[in-house]
Amino acid sequence: MDDKSLSQRRQASGTDPVFQANDASAPPAAPAQPERPPIAGFSTPLQKPRPQPIVETVPPPPVGGPVREKGSGALKRLLIGVVAIIFITFLVIFFLPKGQPQKVTLVWWGLWEDGRVMQPLIADFEKDNPTITVEYSKQDPKQYRERLLTRIQNGNGPDIFRFHNTWYPMFSEALLPLSSDVITQDEFKKSFYPVMQSDLIHNGAIYGIPLGADSLSLFVNTEVLNAAGVKPPTTWDEFVKAAKTLTVKDENGIIKTAGAAFGTYGNVTHAPDIIALLLAQQGVAAKTMTASSQDQIDAIDFYTSFATGTQNTWDSKLDPSLTSFAQGKAAMYFGYSWDIFAIQKLNKDLAFKTYPVPSLYNRNMTIASYWVEGASTKSTHQKEALLFMHFLSKKETAQKFYTETAKTRSFGEPYARVDLADTLKSNAIVYPFISQLKNATSSFFASDTADGEGGINSMSNSYLGTAVDSIVNDGSSVGSAVDILDQGMQQVMTKYAVQ
Repeated sequence: MDDKSLSQRRQASGTDPVFQANDASAPPAAPAQPERPPIAGFSTPLQKPRPQPIVETVPPPPVGGPVREKGSGALKRLLIGVVAIIFITFLVIFFLPKGQPQKVTLVWWGLWEDGRVMQPLIADFEKDNPTITVEYSKQDPKQYRERLLTRIQNGNGPDIFRFHNTWYPMFSEALLPLSSDVITQDEFKKSFYPVMQSDLIHNGAIYGIPLGADSLSLFVNTEVLNAAGVKPPTTWDEFVKAAKTLTVKDENGIIKTAGAAFGTYGNVTHAPDIIALLLAQQGVAAKTMTASSQDQIDAIDFYTSFATGTQNTWDSKLDPSLTSFAQGKAAMYFGYSWDIFAIQKLNKDLAFKTYPVPSLYNRNMTIASYWVEGASTKSTHQKEALLFMHFLSKKETAQKFYTETAKTRSFGEPYARVDLADTLKSNAIVYPFISQLKNATSSFFASDTADGEGGINSMSNSYLGTAVDSIVNDGSSVGSAVDILDQGMQQVMTKYAVQ
């Protein structure tokens, strides 16, 4: 029963003190007695108590009217309400079913490796992170770089993606820097080679994790060298002598067996990398081409000399160098570890070995070419993407990756980690690619990156190829060819803000 109806009833019955105070003719009211509580088991209160005898002498009311009784009942109801809210909250937090953690799907774009190779790695990660699913997608190398950048810029690209070690200038805005809980700089420097530190650390931040690595190495046909009594060269002077000794020409001067696949551009596999190797050993920064012009001239003149003059050991009319080597028509060849599979596919019976590249004045330096996993700045699940990057940075993940890739071919992708190099020492054909990484550098002159038209490798290679062809095919001076090359590389550096 509400307060208003109670007041009306009291007025009607003549028991309301306010009503009496305003009515001079009304007799004084007897003091109010509290109502008795209902009897247990009944919902209706007892009948009102009988009126008490009227007291003759009533003291005058205080100034301002009669005093009302304090609202202890309202306070009690408020306290009960507060306790009820706390109790309900307690039930919701501790007893009612909890909400399920949000499930996240990461998209990982890769190259070269099939899904069946990557799935065991993904399964290990998902086992420890049940709320995260990783979807691996092997991409077509054709126009990969352009497609990847476009998708990332449009916001519908992958969360994790593979990129070449020379691509940072093209992907600087798309790559998410790795936080220290993924890998610290100290950990990165202890785990990975100096060339990787140079390629992937920028302005104090790390931008990728390499799962494998490779370096330019020397391949030799052991049967041809043994028959001629030639040892695998360790210096460039030895290389020159070996190339001349091993070259076989017919009576018309046509090369039948090339001593070395070396000197031209169009039909020498990895010609950009080989020239980058010579530039680096000559002291030229292989990326920015900064050095005295004479150093550049010396390096390119040495390279092209193998394809010019009557003492040439190679020419532009021969089959591509990888094919020539696989067919036994070239005694020495420069390549990467992945070339082994192509050579074995062309000629499974070819007897060959791999060695570190020749050195110049004890500069044991070569070119590294490898692929890196990075996280996208446009990923909507950056926290989970970085968690996956941390997983990729682990030593155990690198070992698992090698094991899984080795199941599909004669050996796995060579380790990028320093602390795993010795585990491949017993593999004579693979270890040379690993043993050189401690002294490797990288170059924008890089083959087989599929970076497409306008890419940093394609543009650099194009200018380099023009310079070499002008010397070998057109008879241009090396000096003028180098000047044109420098001008072209200046445009590349400007376009991609390389300093």
